[in-house]
Amino acid sequence: MNPNDGFRELGRQECLDRLGGAPIGRVVHTRNALPAVVPVNFGLDGDSAVVLRTSADSELARSIDGVVVAFEADAVDAAAHSGWSVVVTGHALVVSDPAEHDHLIRTGPRSWVASPRDVFIRIASELVTGRELVGGRTLYGVDLPL
Repeated sequence: MNPNDGFRELGRQECLDRLGGAPIGRVVHTRNALPAVVPVNFGLDGDSAVVLRTSADSELARSIDGVVVAFEADAVDAAAHSGWSVVVTGHALVVSDPAEHDHLIRTGPRSWVASPRDVFIRIASELVTGRELVGGRTLYGVDLPL
């Protein structure tokens, strides 16, 4: 990042802290050779992986199991012209271990949509990047009129 572009790079722990407070994120993956973005609720596990809960029969579960995906979450204050964005990139895997699945039923995210058979998907935090925009500043630190 250019130090004068109005953005501040977030460190890994800052990124994870921000993710921990975000209610919704987006999974970015490939569907039929085209980019696809799916909004999801999520949680973080002890290894800093993003954990999703969805129907075992969902298109999302079928399409991202075993592939590299991006996960993005953000917060924006439009009035203050500020906000942040965090992206986690890593391999997504459907949790297949019964003990881990049982643990996630107790501790993982709750699905917002009822399903007769849920699965958990873990996205490894292999690459974590983020940035914050401090509002009211231009490329060179000049105040913007409100």
